[in-house]
Amino acid sequence: MSLNTKKIVVLISGYGTNLQSIIDNCINNNINGEIKVVISNKKDAYGLIRAQKANIDTKVITDNKELLIFLLNQNIDLIILAGYLKILPEEIINAFKSRIINIHPSLIPSFCGMGFYGMRVHEAVFKKGVRYTGATTHFVTKDADEGPIIYQKIIEIKEDYNIETIANKVLEKEHEILVKSVKDFCDDKLYIKDNKVYTKK
Repeated sequence: MSLNTKKIVVLISGYGTNLQSIIDNCINNNINGEIKVVISNKKDAYGLIRAQKANIDTKVITDNKELLIFLLNQNIDLIILAGYLKILPEEIINAFKSRIINIHPSLIPSFCGMGFYGMRVHEAVFKKGVRYTGATTHFVTKDADEGPIIYQKIIEIKEDYNIETIANKVLEKEHEILVKSVKDFCDDKLYIKDNKVYTKK
């Protein structure tokens, strides 16, 4: 672990496979970061168990004011929303401007915004009959899924795919681009210009 290792907080609501990908890549030093705590708004989220197995502190917080106070006292560099099914208040977004990364299971600006989360996204994709979908990472702003896009990965939807197939294929891409986004952030490679994200060479 280097002297400039980034301190990370991960927010989750569910099973935590994206969390696991971040944990694994921090452990193997692919990501120059350390997860200080994993926070969930749901006490039964399996992601909390994943964190505990990796000896990472966990906390359940449902109140936004309590969450803000806790985060402000953590001396952190990055917040990751890894399947966090709750809208962050503006006070948190403003306090950690350009330091909150979200993963979304579609190609923003399609199938995103209020009401589009989890399997709802894949159900809408399947119903619409689009030929391609994918995953997007972006910095969080006050408007849901409107922040500067970091990375996107595409999957082609084949004729024999059902909703579950689409979800599983997209999840694989989520892991890839979330790890890449966090790695590049922790290596100080990402910067924003004119609401677009660029990567330093």
